[in-house]
Amino acid sequence: MTIEQQPRVTGRWHDTSLAPAVRARALLDAMTLEEKIAQLGSSWPGEEDAGRNVAPMQDSFRGALPFDEEISGGLGHLTRPFGTAPIDPDEGRERLARLQHAVVAANRFGIPAIAHDECLTGFTAWQATVYPTALAWGATWNPELVEQMAAAIGADMAALGVHQGLSPVLDVVRDYRWGRVEETMGEDPYLVSELGVGYVRGLQSSGVIATLKHFAGYSASRGARNHAPAVLGPREFVDVILPPFEKAILAGGARSVMNSYADIDGVPPAADASLLTGLLRDTWGFAGTVVSDYWAIAFLASTHHVAADLADAAVMALEAGLDVELPHTLAYGDLLLNQVRRGAVGAATIDQAALRVLTQKAELGLLDPDWHPQQYAAPVDLDSPRNRGIARRLAEESVVLLDNSAGLLPLPAPSSVAVIGPVADDAGCLFGCYSFPNHVVVNHPGIGLGINAPTILDALRDEWPAAAISYVPGCDVLDRDPSGIPAAVAAAAAADVTVLLVGDRSGLFGHGTSGEGCDVTTLDLPGVQDDLARAVLDAGNRVVLVVVSGRPYAIGAHAARAAATVQAFLPGEEGGAAIAAVLSGRVNPSGRLPVQIPGAAAPQPGTYLAPPLALKSDGISNIDPTPAFPFGHGQSYTTFTIDDVHADTSAMPVDGLIRLRATIGNTGTRPGTAVPQLYLSDPVASVARPVRRLIGFARVDVAPGSAVTVEFDVHADLTAFTGRDQRRRVEPGRIVLTVAQSAADPGSGADVDLTGQVRFVGHDRVQSAAHRIAQ
Repeated sequence: MTIEQQPRVTGRWHDTSLAPAVRARALLDAMTLEEKIAQLGSSWPGEEDAGRNVAPMQDSFRGALPFDEEISGGLGHLTRPFGTAPIDPDEGRERLARLQHAVVAANRFGIPAIAHDECLTGFTAWQATVYPTALAWGATWNPELVEQMAAAIGADMAALGVHQGLSPVLDVVRDYRWGRVEETMGEDPYLVSELGVGYVRGLQSSGVIATLKHFAGYSASRGARNHAPAVLGPREFVDVILPPFEKAILAGGARSVMNSYADIDGVPPAADASLLTGLLRDTWGFAGTVVSDYWAIAFLASTHHVAADLADAAVMALEAGLDVELPHTLAYGDLLLNQVRRGAVGAATIDQAALRVLTQKAELGLLDPDWHPQQYAAPVDLDSPRNRGIARRLAEESVVLLDNSAGLLPLPAPSSVAVIGPVADDAGCLFGCYSFPNHVVVNHPGIGLGINAPTILDALRDEWPAAAISYVPGCDVLDRDPSGIPAAVAAAAAADVTVLLVGDRSGLFGHGTSGEGCDVTTLDLPGVQDDLARAVLDAGNRVVLVVVSGRPYAIGAHAARAAATVQAFLPGEEGGAAIAAVLSGRVNPSGRLPVQIPGAAAPQPGTYLAPPLALKSDGISNIDPTPAFPFGHGQSYTTFTIDDVHADTSAMPVDGLIRLRATIGNTGTRPGTAVPQLYLSDPVASVARPVRRLIGFARVDVAPGSAVTVEFDVHADLTAFTGRDQRRRVEPGRIVLTVAQSAADPGSGADVDLTGQVRFVGHDRVQSAAHRIAQ
């Protein structure tokens, strides 16, 4: 690839003493219209090496120009330099440097492109650490640990010359059947917000831009179908869907946002000026870039049918506030240029988007006179001991002990163990759909994972070296062939203990049981795994049920018959060892559910965050939505109590603050981590409110036989909700603050009277309940 070097133009944009916005404006003023538009486009060199689709309807959009034509005059973004095909990290760095050399040479200002890549379960690159899925982060209830993980991911990306990561996913789960549940952090906006802020801060602390997605409403798609229209009332949209994005921008400082594919009440977000400009920029003050989800601009014409053609779609998206077209330039090229020339869109709108992109490049150092593609030269271990240590801790803290009523666990030294189930000896069942092995390597047979990822079976053999361990898969994850079940039954009957491992193997667009485009109609286990579970539970001795999945399944009937039940949400490359450590007792489980485990007949959609009539209502409906295990639930090998919950005052004004105290006791015999959860109930309000709503939580280490006191600072703003007039309000009246061990745990509470008149609040309201351990 030889690109003729353009004559270089210099100017004030190279002056690093000036503010990035000033430098960007100086550069913009020196550009032609064509050069400005070039900054709004992107290129995906090597896309043809991706194999089968790694993005939705990828085969439908093969009309991009050759790379040397796409970069003529400049380029906004380089797409997935590491996340497209397996490449050695050092070779990938050199390839990216060559691509950037070409981009720099092809424009007279020498401006490089922003290189972006996926980073949901770690840097999506060959040989890079595969961390647990985002749903597993949710199960840790540990924002600080998520921040550490994101900082490590960002450091690896930055070391190789990648500037922007397409994470975190801040969609709040509304329907467990949706394939992308595994990519979310759970069903509660407060939990998702706190973890999301941690991720954004961590990634951006390493100099990599975080991209919030999918803005907004994607997870509420009708029937849980990928890309289907979102079913949302305005209050649910504002109070449930938007808070994680709002907090990630205002508290986390997120610098980029990606649109959702799903239309809301007929309006696709990629064409919604009220969302991308009115709310995001004018109300929240967001100053970063909005980038399109892959081909979202083209979808305005091809799937939403709100635009006549690509040229029409370009104008519609740009005027809405969408700055950069990804993954390559289809609409934001000559088509957009012609639309400007014919007066369909103003040059000022082009300037506005280009200025945002150039400002971001200035902030990243890409306009500095000494920037050079070869500056990323130090060797990088993408699966370093540091990374693996964080991945191990995340995996261990995410494992949820659902039930141990028979007291079987922990099992430090069983004599004979039958390991049964299709997820036991497949490392791919530990990974999310955006992990490099399941996202990319699956399209390149024979390449190898690129990382050391022991299966759960391997880990159990290491954990119990003296045990006689037999293994029978029993069935495949997805196939409906039951012929292996009799052998599994025989193995279970002959063993002292049976570990039954069922669940998912994630993939994309129907090539998995969980993941993007892998939506389901029921919450039964995939394939014939329910049949396997029933047969093994009939025959086995002391069966431990372990579910390794990307969504919660209706396993309540199986759990009721098992001696113990454990849930792990696709726990990554260290997940096998984490599960084994919890079963043996080497690790005391501390995970808590970020989503409910649905009951056998629970309707969908439905989450814990619901008003009274959405819950069990005898005499009204014959359908019982009660979960098998509630949101926030998780047991330990010790026991905890919550006592002496009291507020420092029984009344506070509608703009006031109270301090709530709770004593957390460990009444067991070993150290453990409690997760006290603070819930708000509003018994009488002007609109129907959730029976309980999470407004605070903490992770607290408590020694056996001792107790600690946790303090929560509760501002009246945390009681706010959207009223009938669509304004967020704090209403006077009685509220109940309960500290509990789950959403269904009675816990211990305190009544507080809010006094004064209705008070309206905005985006500057208090959105977190600070907590501390009282001394």
